Amino acid sequence: MNLSERSSESPVRELRLALTSDDYDGALRFYRDVLGLPVVSSWERDTGRGAILDAGRATLELLSPKQAEQIDEIEVGRSGVSGPVRIALRVADSVELAARLAAAGAEQLAEPVVTPWSDRNVRLRTPEGIQLTLFTPLESDTS
Repeated sequence: MNLSERSSESPVRELRLALTSDDYDGALRFYRDVLGLPVVSSWERDTGRGAILDAGRATLELLSPKQAEQIDEIEVGRSGVSGPVRIALRVADSVELAARLAAAGAEQLAEPVVTPWSDRNVRLRTPEGIQLTLFTPLESDTS
């Protein structure tokens, strides 16, 4: 059974990750303009501002502490880097996009790596401190 078949059985229809940023305008520019996520909805009210950006299909990756340490070692060269939450985005060219994000204020934490599972990964820290892994599968994808 592939991912699309399994997702039709799930009671959850959307995974939405909500980030709060002290620099809302800067975060919006970073994710919308630099990363290129299209705006689905946005609002400005007396109670505050917000935007929902389309980040493609969502999955939830659960890791044991040992697995998280291994991924940190592979992507950054040391463990204990990512903490309890890390966003991973599948992109067409992880190296090119990482360079654009770094030019816009993200901190690239290590050089690009090819993982044992045949992805090219680049780890960054966004301007608001979120760990971000950009990954590009190097082999054909069947999902």
